[in-house]
Amino acid sequence: MVQLGIIGVGRIGKVHIQGILSGVPGTHIRGIAAPHITEEIQTLARSAGAEVLTEDFRVLLRDPHIDAVLICSPTDTHADISVEALRAGKHVFCEKPVDLGLVKIQTVIDEVAVSGLKYQVGFNRRFDHNYQALHRAVTSGKIGQVQIIKICSRDSEPPTPKFVPSSGGLFLDMTVHDLDMVRFLSGSEVEEVYAAGSVLVDEAIGRAGDVDTAAVVLRLENGALGLIDNSRRAVYGYDQRAEVFGALGCVSIGNDAPSTAVLSTADGVTSEKPLWFFLERYLSAFQEEVRQFIDAVANDYPVPVGVEDARKATLLAMACTRSARERRPVRMDEFYDM
Repeated sequence: MVQLGIIGVGRIGKVHIQGILSGVPGTHIRGIAAPHITEEIQTLARSAGAEVLTEDFRVLLRDPHIDAVLICSPTDTHADISVEALRAGKHVFCEKPVDLGLVKIQTVIDEVAVSGLKYQVGFNRRFDHNYQALHRAVTSGKIGQVQIIKICSRDSEPPTPKFVPSSGGLFLDMTVHDLDMVRFLSGSEVEEVYAAGSVLVDEAIGRAGDVDTAAVVLRLENGALGLIDNSRRAVYGYDQRAEVFGALGCVSIGNDAPSTAVLSTADGVTSEKPLWFFLERYLSAFQEEVRQFIDAVANDYPVPVGVEDARKATLLAMACTRSARERRPVRMDEFYDM
């Protein structure tokens, strides 16, 4: 039985707790840490059977019974808590991003290497049933040599402008998932990116210094091309589609919906809209990534997504940000000395 500590009980922390309770065997949530313990959090802790509820996450790091921690706290705390947790001898699952800066990410990489402990990063889309099917079709050779990867990722509604400064911008907050997915699906690293961004959804996001609409073209080291389009608002729901085109064929995935029912009448043919929010769309993926983390801890397996994956995705997002700002293609070797 792997004993877990949960650090941070905001939206994503609650999702992980519910996922663990409903479908991650061999796991017990021993402790929960939140900076402000509300009645809701107390109820959640009781339902999880947690023996420890604290406002100081270091209490969990000092607990000898806790084997691993899930870091679900605000972004700017991830790297520092990661280092403290590793030095305390705890395996770590950290929500993305590890940090918005490369120096702190490298500090975590170095600490992981010294500690020999498991460290997994929450790129949840790799564990989604649709993307998994896409990946299997590609890696099994069914479509032959990969030539083009197309990813469409559009939020159902934009974040508040006050979120922008702490997010790192659209490319580091949103596109980073798609950039990681290009690496995951292609099996290749990216050689060059060209990104363009606009403010077409909310002028307040633009005033905060970000864009809300973007397109990215990637040239991969194996010669394949990647295409990504992002928007902070799709009025019809959370739009998550992808396609991989190869020498022998093509494989694509569409959106999840409440049902697959299609109504055909004299007035037209209609179907249900995509699921509205990312927590609905990727709920099972959040659960599966934690299940695989627990499996890695319990059986000494490699984690499926490591801190080096996070570093590479962050570098790509930084390249996109530079490309959009300077309106030019950016080669990844511009970052090799970072």
